[in-house]
Amino acid sequence: MPDADELVANALAAVRGTDVRQAERQLDQLMVGTGAADGTTAVDAALLGRLVRGLSRLWPHGWQPADVDRIANRRLGSRAARLVRAAMAAQRRTQAEPVPAWWDDQLRALTADVRDDDVLASWTTAEGLDRADALRTAVDTLALVESLPPIAVLRPPPGTAGAALPRTAGTARSGSPMLDRVRALLAKAESTTFPAEAEALTAKAQELIARHSIDEALLAAGSERGDQPGGVRLSTDSPYAGAKALLVQEVAAANRCEAVWSDDLGFTTVLGWPADLVAVELLYTSLLVQATAAMLRGRAERRPGSGRRTKVWDESFLNAFALRIGERLRTATEAATDAADQATAETAGAERLLPVLAARGEAVRERLDTLFPGVTRHRLSVRDAEGWSSGTSAADRASLDVGGGRKPRQVPGGPDRRPPERR
Repeated sequence: MPDADELVANALAAVRGTDVRQAERQLDQLMVGTGAADGTTAVDAALLGRLVRGLSRLWPHGWQPADVDRIANRRLGSRAARLVRAAMAAQRRTQAEPVPAWWDDQLRALTADVRDDDVLASWTTAEGLDRADALRTAVDTLALVESLPPIAVLRPPPGTAGAALPRTAGTARSGSPMLDRVRALLAKAESTTFPAEAEALTAKAQELIARHSIDEALLAAGSERGDQPGGVRLSTDSPYAGAKALLVQEVAAANRCEAVWSDDLGFTTVLGWPADLVAVELLYTSLLVQATAAMLRGRAERRPGSGRRTKVWDESFLNAFALRIGERLRTATEAATDAADQATAETAGAERLLPVLAARGEAVRERLDTLFPGVTRHRLSVRDAEGWSSGTSAADRASLDVGGGRKPRQVPGGPDRRPPERR
């Protein structure tokens, strides 16, 4: 009989092929095991060992725990994703130091804290699976992990010199009174059924975010730190992935960030300075909730007989919402920047804010060119005028004007609206 590692390798090769019967035969061989008394235990250990090694090879190639969890959920479902989380927890216990704090933050957020050494058996029991289904899922999960391509390295992974650097200003996700206030305001904006109240709450949140970003920029300009722009990945999965990517781009642009959509992998990468990245995450999450709620309300208000084109209408609605919200976000940011620039000029003389922001923006664009040298533009077609008009009106009701800014210009309906650059 072959040993456990060979059985796993044979099953993996069969799954990657096109012969379904051969794949089932190799799965049967895994069920039988090595023929020894502890044959099934050896197979489980071989599967877990290869899965852990596969995960270890992903980290230097840009993948992070949240990314792997997201794509496992997208490609194979929640059951496989829970196996990946258990394997990541097992891998973490043997991971080379140093391990950055944000890495453990991601694992904790995924509840990846399995301490049982017999990971596969524990996962099988928790999922209520028989052995055949458990092995089939485990082999599929292993095939996915080993097939993932390299992606942009946004942060130094564990085991590298850069991983030991302390957390830079603006990256904290909790413990900041300002960010806690923003989260509270956005939560209220999402829950209210009154558009005027949502408008006021979201506008206040944007005002706080803009002020915080400017404060961070001035603080960094007055120090000798060698910080560089970083990045985050935000889920832009189906349904309406293109509209979600467009919303990310609009929010990112309003907060001096750049966005690149990886449609095949189900996420958009946002590059920018730490405080701005936090702002993009918070605003995108909240505005996606608000846009979805407005879309569902808009469906109920549609003309009778138009229900056969719901998907086309939804896409047009969300695209229009994203573009109009983007304009309003930029208006709010410009108003806050102008006010801060005037205040800075009065106290700092020639050392004004705008040159600082310009230099930071150039650094973000250089980071984009370094990480994504081959991006292309991808056009979205707007195919439903009624949905476009309704989405624009919904974004008007969610206005983010902070006061004193210019009235946003009308966003015209029509085809070829562009989302972020696409890999």
